[in-house]
Amino acid sequence: MKIMIDAGHGPDTPGKRSPDGRLREFHFNSAVAEEAKKRLLLDGHTVFFSHQSDQDVPLHERTSLANRLKVDLFVSIHANAFGQTFNTANGLETFTYSRPQAATKELASAVQRSLVLVTGRKDRGVKRGDFAVLRDTHMPAILVECGFMTHKQEVELLKSAAYRKRCALAICFGIACFDANR
Repeated sequence: MKIMIDAGHGPDTPGKRSPDGRLREFHFNSAVAEEAKKRLLLDGHTVFFSHQSDQDVPLHERTSLANRLKVDLFVSIHANAFGQTFNTANGLETFTYSRPQAATKELASAVQRSLVLVTGRKDRGVKRGDFAVLRDTHMPAILVECGFMTHKQEVELLKSAAYRKRCALAICFGIACFDANR
């Protein structure tokens, strides 16, 4: 399969950081994307990135690239936030477009189950959203939220190399389960 991995946002996106400023979301997202790419390549997939490590890439460029390359799957990796201060919101969730195709629902369910199983974090479920990377792509596309930067325990996990690797492994395992069922 041809898979587009999207490290959500970019290195300079304002506001996408933990309340204490010690974690920028892109640092988490890009680390998980790199690890996922390694694993997916080993599984024989072709992997593309929609992001760049040195600049923010506009959303329309990310989706246009995925559509132009005719990738089979689009996976956008994120760390969540609720408000501007530390609070109790926590857990994992996976988003599909508000009117998802059947294949998108299957992919989202497989990845969400895998993330919860591998990380042991709270299951916030599969949800629907009108996000550009989901709405403007022509293939099954999901957006995963791997924990909250505004939760004191989860932000520590998001900063850890071991947790980042577990998230990448879970995403790849979910993709493998989705692929096996097709």
